[in-house]
Amino acid sequence: MKNQQIICLILLTLIIIHQTYADENLIQTTCNNTPNYQLCINTLRASPGSATVDMAGLGLIMVAAVKAMSEQALSAVNSLRKSGQPKLSQPLQRCTDFYNGVLKADVPMAEEALRKGDPKFGEDGMVDAAFEAELCEGAFKGVVAPPPSLSGFNKDVRDLAGVARAIIRNLL
Repeated sequence: MKNQQIICLILLTLIIIHQTYADENLIQTTCNNTPNYQLCINTLRASPGSATVDMAGLGLIMVAAVKAMSEQALSAVNSLRKSGQPKLSQPLQRCTDFYNGVLKADVPMAEEALRKGDPKFGEDGMVDAAFEAELCEGAFKGVVAPPPSLSGFNKDVRDLAGVARAIIRNLL
């Protein structure tokens, strides 16, 4: 009886090890097919649930990262608006509009598409999120140089959206 318990315990341990390896392999294989492997790996590994989700789940994690970074970008825009610099007023208003579009349309569309198994709309949402971040950056052209902190957020949103798009494309 004791031998059977030991054998069951060993088998259970091997199954858990195998599953953990398979889940990590999914993350690595998925991230190999993205434009920024390291960003993908770091973002997915930072999420506690990433080791137990499927490809759509990995996409949802990355879309959540796009949402979080977009919220930070919008917060930076709002802080900059309070600085009272007249030259920044119009470009910052445009950035507010762009990031509101990401948060109210693009991210929800991508989340819903992934949950409903219609990844094409998820991909479209992430393409648009990257484009909106690029538009925010471009809103300053010819007026004033974009504030470096906001430029950093714009780049991060573009990069995360590009990785999210690549993960979602695996579902097409």
